[in-house]
Amino acid sequence: MQYYVDLNSDIGEGFGSYTMGMDDEIIKHVTSINLACGWHAGDPIIMEKTVKMAKEYGVNVGAHPGYPDLIGFGRRKMAVSPADAKAYVLYQTGALMAFTKANGIKLQHMKMHGALYNTACADEAMANAIIDGMEALDKDIILMVLSGSQIAKAAKARGLRVSEEVFADRGYNEDGSLVNRALPGAFVKDLKDAVPRVIRMVKEGKVTTADGKDIDIKADSICVHGDNPKAIEFVKGIRAGLEEAGIKIEAIENFVK
Repeated sequence: MQYYVDLNSDIGEGFGSYTMGMDDEIIKHVTSINLACGWHAGDPIIMEKTVKMAKEYGVNVGAHPGYPDLIGFGRRKMAVSPADAKAYVLYQTGALMAFTKANGIKLQHMKMHGALYNTACADEAMANAIIDGMEALDKDIILMVLSGSQIAKAAKARGLRVSEEVFADRGYNEDGSLVNRALPGAFVKDLKDAVPRVIRMVKEGKVTTADGKDIDIKADSICVHGDNPKAIEFVKGIRAGLEEAGIKIEAIENFVK
């Protein structure tokens, strides 16, 4: 049996003169990027530069909208109505679509950032509002969302293309959510642990939680965070490990139905 998986990273998360992550290097080793759209990070100049860089390397581009929270990097939960969340996602995705269209490439997917991602993956009303927006904008845009989440199930039920995402460098709770960044077990810091873990996610559909329990998981795309100090080491090592295990690394556009 041939296994396929996408390798993605959140990049373009600097702002003005401030640099975040190692975008110029990490983009060489992934198949898809999630590009900040200016609300939690990023700006028009960074967006333009990163789209051009993705085109040069043949890497597929996704929008990475977040809450309007530059100072908190979009990781603080906000009291936002489903209708407002829908508008936030449409606004930011549309902004990035201007850059992809101007550079002659197609926007592959949309993946929310931080607290917006976590809330939309668990809150049914917000999930459906965001799906409404993406359905109206372009049904061909793939929704990249947390594996097994509320929004993944709802989008699939409505016939949208969904990429279920797993995390190489984050810990899992028993319900499939990510361990809070402030708690023990939130991060996988050793590549020797990360590589067999992601191979198992792809081939067996299983992951061991921070509490030591096995849960089901579906891995269409693996995220390695670009702001991880070991991001380059991680993405190169994970890619090599996946390929050695016979797993074909492709952009989700090529295999997600």
